[in-house]
Amino acid sequence: MTATKAPTEPPSTQRPVRRPGDRIFAGSAKGSGIFILVVLAGVAAFLISEAIPALTAPSEDIPGGEGLADYIGPLILGTLLGAALALLVATPLAVGIALYVTYYAPRRIASALGYVIDLLAAIPSVVYGFWGLAVLAPQLVPFHVWAADHLSWLPFFAGPASTSGRTMLTVGLVLGVMILPIISAIAREVFGQAPALHREAALALGATRWEMIRMAVLPYGKSGVIAGAMLGLGRALGETMAVAIILSGGAGATVNLISNSNPSTIASNIALRFPEATGVDVNTLIASGLVLFVITLGVNMIARWIVNRRADFSGAN
Repeated sequence: MTATKAPTEPPSTQRPVRRPGDRIFAGSAKGSGIFILVVLAGVAAFLISEAIPALTAPSEDIPGGEGLADYIGPLILGTLLGAALALLVATPLAVGIALYVTYYAPRRIASALGYVIDLLAAIPSVVYGFWGLAVLAPQLVPFHVWAADHLSWLPFFAGPASTSGRTMLTVGLVLGVMILPIISAIAREVFGQAPALHREAALALGATRWEMIRMAVLPYGKSGVIAGAMLGLGRALGETMAVAIILSGGAGATVNLISNSNPSTIASNIALRFPEATGVDVNTLIASGLVLFVITLGVNMIARWIVNRRADFSGAN
């Protein structure tokens, strides 16, 4: 006598019941995302509408009398030059700090040092500006003189050397300190998430700690460091008060870092000139703000793209 099998029931196709709290949370999250996009589109529409009079105005009506491109061009150069210099200064320091805190420092020192580095992001930009003007700028004057005497064959140090220290080099160093906690925080998080299997395998094969970092940690965290650097670059591009306090801008397009003749940045130029601007001058400043908006948006989109490239990474692959 053979036992008969009980008929198997088909799998249930009933949808899981969503609780009211889940629906409320999902709706509020979706609404917040849509609201951010609407605000961003509104800002872009405002900048474009207000910039149109400057785009269509005759060249003689634009400040300087040479047209909108000649007015904004040096500002773009100054903005990119200061931000690039800050990135050059901050990125190696941030990576070194992140590696020390994550893999070298004792636990207590690492926790305290990471907290202190993060506190740099809480200091107002005005304080950084006054520090750069009163402390850093005078200390850099001897280097400006030395660079003008020995490195004048480079366009970055062509001179004449500034006697006040209020130069693009000072601005770049201050901006580098300002973006240091952003890059360092992201690098620490990425380095700390390096797969333990990769690190232990490198050590088991006889690698030193530095060799383990070079072979297992840095390749994993490379895209994260790049993304953090891009986010720091976006912060440096939009900095206003620190640059306005330190920089004696107003010159044309130049890459000289140690002279009093420095191109201003878009953000600081708007902050200094907007209160007294009228008519087409206001539209010209808004047009320069539109250019800064596009540059910053592009930088942040590139950073987000780099971060998303590592979204599917796991220790198993």
